[in-house]
Amino acid sequence: MQQDDQGTVDPKGVDVRRLLATVPADTPVTMLNLLRFRAEAAYPPDAGHAPCSGREAYARYSTVAIEKVRAVGGEPVYVADALARFIGPAGEDWDQVILVRYPSLQAFLAMLALPDYQAAAVHRSAALADSRLTVTRTPQT
Repeated sequence: MQQDDQGTVDPKGVDVRRLLATVPADTPVTMLNLLRFRAEAAYPPDAGHAPCSGREAYARYSTVAIEKVRAVGGEPVYVADALARFIGPAGEDWDQVILVRYPSLQAFLAMLALPDYQAAAVHRSAALADSRLTVTRTPQT
């Protein structure tokens, strides 16, 4: 994965360790994704991918990611374009909001380790200028 300057696009080992120290691995989780796309995807120079917008690069990633989410028992719950910031810091505007439910935190982490998912993550890294990924407890129904 491409390293981002602010540490807000690609996860690091310290992020995974902090998460595991905070949330029990068997907890059902829903991930809140806030995404800001680059105007033009920023692939590494040697990646060999055709130029495209950040949204297009994210669509490339999503094709594989949705398949892998389902492979570990998860499901996309909500995907929508963000329209406007109502409350929040100036400049913290988002292009898209996504909720993805997983049967457990461990299932989410298992998905991140899948080779096909890891290969597709280059598109996510190239697509995003900024992001937030918040782990929430899935409500009991």
